[in-house]
Amino acid sequence: MRIATERYLRALGEEPPGDLYRLLLAEVEPPLIEAVLRHYRGNQTRAAQALGISRVTLRKKLKQFNGDGR
Repeated sequence: MRIATERYLRALGEEPPGDLYRLLLAEVEPPLIEAVLRHYRGNQTRAAQALGISRVTLRKKLKQFNGDGR
C-alpha cells in the first residue's frame, strides 16, 4: 500500500492530491468489508467484531456502499 501511495503522489507532482484519505478509504474499505462478511457468511455481528466496529456502523457503511444495507 505504501508503494502504491508513493507512486500516486509522484504522479501528481506538485499538484495537491485533494482528499487523499477519503480516496484511499473508498478503495480499501468496501472490499475489506465484503471479504470479512463473506468469511463470516453474512453474519454482521461477527463481521463487525472482526473489523473492530459496531454492528450499527457496519450497517451504515453497507448502506453507503450499496444502498440496501445487506
